[in-house]
Amino acid sequence: MDKIGFTSNSAPSLGIEIELALVDAQTMELSNSIQSVLDRVPAGLEDHIKPELMQSYVEINTGVCDTVDEAEADLLEKLLVLQNVTDDLGLRLYWSGTHPFSHWRDQRVTPTERYEKLVDLLQDMARQLVCFGLHVHVGVDSGDKAVMICDRIMRHLPTLLAISSNSPWWENRVSGLRSHRAKIMEGLPTAGLPPLMRNWSEYVWLARHLIETGFIYSIREIWWDVRPHHNFGTVEVRMCDVTGNLDDALALSALIQCLVQALSNAIDRGTYQHDCHPMMVRQNKWRACRFGLEAELIDPLSFEPRDVRQIVAELVEDLAPVAEELGCAPWLGRLLAMSRGKSWAHRQLDMLKETGSPAEVVRHFTEQSRLVPKT
Repeated sequence: MDKIGFTSNSAPSLGIEIELALVDAQTMELSNSIQSVLDRVPAGLEDHIKPELMQSYVEINTGVCDTVDEAEADLLEKLLVLQNVTDDLGLRLYWSGTHPFSHWRDQRVTPTERYEKLVDLLQDMARQLVCFGLHVHVGVDSGDKAVMICDRIMRHLPTLLAISSNSPWWENRVSGLRSHRAKIMEGLPTAGLPPLMRNWSEYVWLARHLIETGFIYSIREIWWDVRPHHNFGTVEVRMCDVTGNLDDALALSALIQCLVQALSNAIDRGTYQHDCHPMMVRQNKWRACRFGLEAELIDPLSFEPRDVRQIVAELVEDLAPVAEELGCAPWLGRLLAMSRGKSWAHRQLDMLKETGSPAEVVRHFTEQSRLVPKT
């Protein structure tokens, strides 16, 4: 097996991946149409508008960006191209972590060797991965630091899930969870919260062990809620549901970029890492999954329950100097406003009460998330 080296980044670069559902413009059902979409993607965008495991959704990713504003311009350009393509095909893009009424059994696997091998290995656990997330990469300068940040950021992951919660349904039912997607992902053997690791060497040992014992095919099958990404030289946060629109996805990305940079700065200063028991993180993740922005999370130091909205307000205040340094202070302001309102999951459930129709919920949210060019 080749050496697993870490590509160092000298700055907290930013990369964003967004997964969006493809739905039929008339019925609002999921549509296994990715190949028709890819056939119309202009040359040069093949690596940025890509297929995923199932043919009913698409991944859009940025290049390497320095700021959230740069990522906004990057994503807007690609999403407008994709939106034009889907319009021509009678499709719409649905910004939600799960679909209200389409069944996973009706979705077809994208016919590539990698995906077919995964489904053969994971069976229905893979076939049920009809859920859509937001993944954010932030550059760091060493593998050891990436592993330390993965450890230290875990206490914040439930807060990120609570803010992003946007998947209240599964299999034509309201599941009772604000993020059902989080529980679907936990069905995979190498997903969910990562194990605690001390350094890059320990991470490499673990990845090699999983591959050499046949548990996974490659390092790409490690799907933890946060993980080091050796090729990109990043910490990749994979916890979040995809939000209901681009601006909120960018606001969450700003928070993640600030968190990673603040933790990186703390490590450089030699700050002591207070223990946060993994069971406490697991408990808080469940609370965020169940209640979203209405959750109370257990403070890892006082052991007292605290309102998510207050936690977010304090995080934004604490991260203000880093946000100024990274040029994303306005985006953190938007995130603060997000946390004071209703979650996307709550908004979708409100629309269901108003219309009584899951299809009308999808129709409404595909319309409200449509993008227009910036002038």
